[in-house]
Amino acid sequence: MLNQCFYPDVVSTAQHLTDLARELSSRGHEVTVIASDRGYDNPSIRFPRYESCNNIEIHRLRSLSLGKETKLKRALNFGSFLVSCALRLLTLRRFDVVVALTSPPLISFLASLFVAIKGGRFCFWVMDLNPDEAIAAGWLKENSLTARSLKRMLRHSLKRADRTIVLDRFMRERVLAKGIDSNRVSILPPWSHDDSVSYSSKGRSSFRAAHGLEDKFVVMYSGNHSPCHPLDTLLNAALAMAANDGYAFCFVGGGSEQNKVRDFAKLQGLGNILCLPYQPLEKLSSSLSAADLHVVVLGDKFAGIVHPCKVYNIMSVGAPMLYIGPQQSHIMDLAADLGPTQLFTTQHGDVDGVVKRITDAARVASARKNHTHATTAERFSKHALLPQMMSLLEFNNVDDPPILQATQQPSVKAQ
Repeated sequence: MLNQCFYPDVVSTAQHLTDLARELSSRGHEVTVIASDRGYDNPSIRFPRYESCNNIEIHRLRSLSLGKETKLKRALNFGSFLVSCALRLLTLRRFDVVVALTSPPLISFLASLFVAIKGGRFCFWVMDLNPDEAIAAGWLKENSLTARSLKRMLRHSLKRADRTIVLDRFMRERVLAKGIDSNRVSILPPWSHDDSVSYSSKGRSSFRAAHGLEDKFVVMYSGNHSPCHPLDTLLNAALAMAANDGYAFCFVGGGSEQNKVRDFAKLQGLGNILCLPYQPLEKLSSSLSAADLHVVVLGDKFAGIVHPCKVYNIMSVGAPMLYIGPQQSHIMDLAADLGPTQLFTTQHGDVDGVVKRITDAARVASARKNHTHATTAERFSKHALLPQMMSLLEFNNVDDPPILQATQQPSVKAQ
């Protein structure tokens, strides 16, 4: 398994890859993971260079940590990890399966080369699409030499993959538009951590008390603060509501844009904005349960490029959501299931609309006696989706080549 993030890091891809590795191991497969020895959001955190437990070998690599303030620094960080990863791959034996995610961008290309040289099969688990993301964000010009080269690398990865797993139908459409065989592309959303995340009344009270949120209607954005999830409209809504001390805006997580949230609050002198770091998994129920309204944001250009993973844990705690983003998106696919008092929607730039949706949510909050939309949450739970992921790896359609043998067979190796 190749990804920059893995246990005990707390970012989403680390948690999902760790779930998959543990499940593979529990089924008798030998698993090797290559990841970074630094925390993704906080690179000052260092992890052991090597660990082995329960048939999982973890190799953590050194790489540069120059910060994320500029595109050049981010490129050097990613590039140094890719070089370290390539060198480590040269020393490894053949594996039956290589599973690559998308951090850093196009690590899948290394995986495809490794499989081409040493054999085995390649599963590409697409958490986001690059360089599509970089082009949509304006970091790359679409027709530049760099963009064209990265597009070819992505297409090579997709063409070489025995199985590509995407997160929603919009992402699948983008992948198929690159000329990829539809029979090798499967949709599987990332699961919630329902085994450890659920509504907690006690956790809600303790979290709110610890951060001075008692007697507030708490609007929470929890997760990655990225240009793909522009927060300007939400921040301006917080500014517009600053005079009403009954509302608090809580930003939990990390990413390149969180400093902008802090700077905005400081510049505007806002006391209704609270910024907190990523919460460890054991505290996630408390932080998510503390919100009266969760905010899910997707940039207008990013449907099918990135996926709003946060929605599944939000559904696990049963909290209502405010969605700011394009109408053609995975979130809107869920609208019919969630209902009008669980999902409030508006668009970027509509500050008045955001304020109205927040006040609407506050008015109906007292009538919402239960914190659940269990039927929809169940569809995206870990115990529902992780077995489907295993079936994609262990069993294929009869016309497709097998990825992994089932556990009735002797233990196999998975990298």
